[in-house]
Amino acid sequence: MTNNRNINGATSDVIDAFTETVRRYPGRPAIVHHGQDLSYRQLHEMAGHLAERIGTAPGVVAVPAVHTPDTVVGLLGILAAGGTYCPVDPAFPPQRQQEMLTAAGCRTTLGLDPELRPAPAGLPRLAETARGGAGEPGPQPPAYLLFTSGSTGQPKPVVTPRRAISATVDSLRTLFGLTAGDRVLQFASLNWDTCFEEILPALTTGAALVLDREAHSGSFPRFLRLVERERITVLDLPTAFWHELVLHLAEEGGALPGCVRLLVIGGEAANPARLADWAALDTGRIRLLNTYGSTETTLITHAVDLHGPLAAGRDRPWAPGDRVPIGRALPHVLERIDERGELLIGGPAVALGYLGLPEATAARFTEDAEGVRWFRTGDRVSRAPDGALTHQGRMDGELKVRGIRVDLAEVEAHLGGHPGVQAAAVTGASLAGRSALVAYLVPRAGADTATLAAEVRGYLRDRLPGHLVPSRITVVPELVLTASGKVDRAASHRRHGAAAPAPARS
Repeated sequence: MTNNRNINGATSDVIDAFTETVRRYPGRPAIVHHGQDLSYRQLHEMAGHLAERIGTAPGVVAVPAVHTPDTVVGLLGILAAGGTYCPVDPAFPPQRQQEMLTAAGCRTTLGLDPELRPAPAGLPRLAETARGGAGEPGPQPPAYLLFTSGSTGQPKPVVTPRRAISATVDSLRTLFGLTAGDRVLQFASLNWDTCFEEILPALTTGAALVLDREAHSGSFPRFLRLVERERITVLDLPTAFWHELVLHLAEEGGALPGCVRLLVIGGEAANPARLADWAALDTGRIRLLNTYGSTETTLITHAVDLHGPLAAGRDRPWAPGDRVPIGRALPHVLERIDERGELLIGGPAVALGYLGLPEATAARFTEDAEGVRWFRTGDRVSRAPDGALTHQGRMDGELKVRGIRVDLAEVEAHLGGHPGVQAAAVTGASLAGRSALVAYLVPRAGADTATLAAEVRGYLRDRLPGHLVPSRITVVPELVLTASGKVDRAASHRRHGAAAPAPARS
């Protein structure tokens, strides 16, 4: 089924939209960092100075992904210079950071560890990826480059064109109903694309973007005090964090501060039990907006109001077993559901592909007879009578951990690199109410089975970001195989999961 919305309307470039906002609201606060205001005029000047410093068309520029105004200045300055923004989390293991710089072909780094080396010559150039399909404009200048999990064990760089982020931001300003009077909390990791749906719609509207370390304190009372103190009107939270926030409010008899008008969730399926708890709280004035999207389709492609002033009425409360909809396509999005029930996304939101990985690109990005490019999401969906889509599960070995898409084969590839591991299976499980990775290892002959799990955990922590390190690692005598001789992850988990040790503490 295809969505036949008109997606050919003109969309202003995101930097042009920011510049126009600066012209309209030069003295308004663009960023509030720990209570200190940075005006739109000041932010524009800082981004302009950076653009001049790095020069015209600088290629891929790496920036440390930390919650400070410098990161936002880096994003805007690189885009203004015609470059490609590439965030790198300085908390990642140095080896992982180096792999990212190399895979991205970064020649310039801003504020990263000076021991990290720029990419060598001879790597794939963005120009080889930045082209349009038939009937699409090309070449398309890349705006940013982010990484997703890949089965090879190496970072998989997704190249997003400027027209994609510009079209998406234009839709999100309308979806969120943003005004210059809004104050948007910057909560998401600056290493993942969710941060762009906080930053760019706000800064192309005249709203204030609030950055504060209290948002990441791990304390709900401190988080709520921050929201009230900074008069936050828009929150964009991972669904898993929202689940825990709802439980806190329900158990403490609390409420969100009255300044909040919109709460956006996304990253994984919403729990209907938490929706019932949310509806029982004093939340009727707050829009609860559920969203769906992927890195390859640029932030949000589908959304639906689940509760609040714009939500459709329900004939009964949410109950366990209900499937929560992921919503309807935004105006800039084409959608199609194939004969297997897989959701395909087309239109200007589609990324250019995976840099330097033509086979991986060909496997997930397709072109139809009319020349329209589509991204195979790997998500099986169904359509409700009201037109909203509902997620029915994955069609591959990927899952969400902390709201981040993980290819289980990537973790298995790294586990197989340890000299004491003969075979490994990784799957997802619910531990303490949270989605987590669990791993089962078959040791090599001579390996110390008593210490192997701890050794492997340390090995992974030296090489991978935290969301790719299994919460539980169990050494087992054998894995369950399918009739064709492949590892059966689910059956291995069923056989060995009951006897597995408690998850490790981070």
